[in-house]
Order: sequence, then C-alpha cells, then structure tokens
Amino acid sequence: MDLIKTIEESQKRPGAQDFNVGDTVRVYFKIIEGKTERVQIYEGIVLCKKNEGARQTFTVRKISYGVGVERVFPYNSPRIVKVDVIRPGKVRRAKLYYLRDKIGKDAKVKVRVGAKVKAEMEARNAAAAAAAAAKESATNEAK
Repeated sequence: MDLIKTIEESQKRPGAQDFNVGDTVRVYFKIIEGKTERVQIYEGIVLCKKNEGARQTFTVRKISYGVGVERVFPYNSPRIVKVDVIRPGKVRRAKLYYLRDKIGKDAKVKVRVGAKVKAEMEARNAAAAAAAAAKESATNEAK
C-alpha cells in the first residue's frame, strides 16, 4: 500500500492550482497537433472533482452555441499549463450535475464575496505566480 502511495506522490504535478467545485475557471490546455504545439483555453464551471492522488480529475462545463459541453481534465496532467479561477462559486454540494438540466439564468452559480474570499484569491494567485517562476527557472537551468 505504501508503495502505491509513493509512486502516486512522484507522479503528482508540483504547483497544481487549487480551486473548488462551483468556481468558474479558465483552463489553459496544451494541444499537440503533429509537430506544432498550441495552448487552448477552456472556460466554464467546475461541476465535480473525482478520485484523489495522481488519479484525480475535474469536469468543466461550458455553453457553446447554445449547447452544453463538458470536458474532463486530469488534475495532474503535464498538458495543463495553468488553471485560473475567474469567479469563486458559492455552492452547497460536491457535485453540480443538476446544472445539466438548467437553462439560461437558472444555470448560474452564485458568486462568493467578502474579504476572506478576496484574501484567498490573492493567495492562490501568488502561489500560482511562484510556481510559474519556479518552473521557468528550472527550464532556464536545464538549457
């Protein structure tokens, strides 16, 4: 059992961003098409988080041309460049599958507000900036 945990710990992505279910996030995902690489931005509401450790995934839902589109991202994937929290959501559930049946204004999630939330968002942004700087310095040292 300890062997599995140590292997999973080594596979976790350092500096993974922290966000919650109900948050509106912008996921920067690296797409590889042949020899070219580009970063695609996917913005939507986090419906759920599943599993834990190296197997953790999260589902993001957005409305594209009037049709709901969901995408599942592996939390520790090396293809995720970064995840920005656009709006922190105020929810009382772990899974927001009920949003699939809602249309228009009903599909909105309330926004968390207050000084505590603001401090939390600033701490997240500072941690993400520090992780990006550490990643950039590691890349420069490798060259």
